[in-house]
Amino acid sequence: MSVNNIAVFTSGGDAPGMNACIRACVRAGIQKGWKVYGILNGYEGMIDGHINEMDSRSVGNIIHRGGTILKSSRSKRFTTAEGRKQAYEQLKSRNIDAVIAIGGDGTFKGTQEFTREYNIPFIGIPGTIDNDLFGTDYTIGYDSAVATAVELIDKVRDTANALGRLFFIEVMGRDVGTIALASGLASGAEDILIPEIKTDLDEISTKLKNSKQKESYIIVVAEGDDAGGVMEISAKFKQMHPEYDIKTLVLGHLLRGGNPSANDRILASRLGVAAVDAIAEGNFNVMAGIHNNRILFTPLNLSCKHFMEINQEWKHLMDLLSC
Repeated sequence: MSVNNIAVFTSGGDAPGMNACIRACVRAGIQKGWKVYGILNGYEGMIDGHINEMDSRSVGNIIHRGGTILKSSRSKRFTTAEGRKQAYEQLKSRNIDAVIAIGGDGTFKGTQEFTREYNIPFIGIPGTIDNDLFGTDYTIGYDSAVATAVELIDKVRDTANALGRLFFIEVMGRDVGTIALASGLASGAEDILIPEIKTDLDEISTKLKNSKQKESYIIVVAEGDDAGGVMEISAKFKQMHPEYDIKTLVLGHLLRGGNPSANDRILASRLGVAAVDAIAEGNFNVMAGIHNNRILFTPLNLSCKHFMEINQEWKHLMDLLSC
C-alpha cells in the first residue's frame, strides 16, 4: 500500500505527554515525505471534518506542555454506523491513507469497529494515566500522574503532621489501582486501598492503632476501591473512630494536568516515531507499546483494558514499610 497522507488524533481522557507524541508523529511523518493532518476533538472532529494539515512549526514548543493541542472528546456519534460513515467520508475526501490514534481502551475499540467496515488502517498509541492497557509496560501519562500525586501527597503530609490528622486521599483509578499503589509507596502512605485487594476497614483500624507513626496518617484510595469512594470510606471510619481528626481530599483531574515528566516525553517520542515506522512498513492495525524498554507491536483487537494482577513485590513493600 502506498502512503502519502496520514492523520493523527487524541481521544478520551487527556494525559501528560500527548503533545510530545503528536510532535513525534508529525515530524517523523514529514521526514517520510508524507503530508500529516491533525484531527481536532477526537472522533467528533473526524466526523465533522475538523482536519487540518500540520507542519514542523505547528508542533514546535509543545513537547513540555500538558493536555493536547488537538483537543479530545468522547464521541457517542462514532458508536453509530452513520457516524463512522461520515468519518470515513471526511478522511477519504483528504486522501488519508492511515490514522494514528492516541488514547486508551475506548479509543482503540472505536478503531476496531471502523476498520471492520472501511479500508483505512489505524495505528494505536497508548495514552492514558491509568497504565492499564495490554501490550505495553507503560502508557503515556502514567509516570507524570504518579509524580503529581506524590508531590501533592507530600504537601498534605506537612499539614497532617502539623495538626496530627488522618487524611484519606483519593486518586484516579476507577478500575485499577496502579496510580494509588505507586504514589502511596513513593509517599510513604500508612495504607493504600485499591480495587485489586478487598478493603477491610477493621483491619486498617487495627493497623493504625498498632502503628509506631503517631504524628499523622495518610491513606491513599483509588476511586474504584470496593469499599467506596473516599467520602464514603472516611464517613464509615469517622463512625468507627470519632477520636481521629479525619480529613478527605480528592486529587481527581489534577493528575491529568501539568507538564509531562522526562520519562513520558521520551516514551511519547519513541512511540510516535514507532507508529510512523509501522505505517511505512505496512504493519497496520496494531498498537505501539513498550516492553522491557523495547518497542512492541500488539494487534489492536488485543490492546484492550487489562486488569493486571497486583505486583506482589510492591504489595510486600506496602505491608512491610507502612507499619
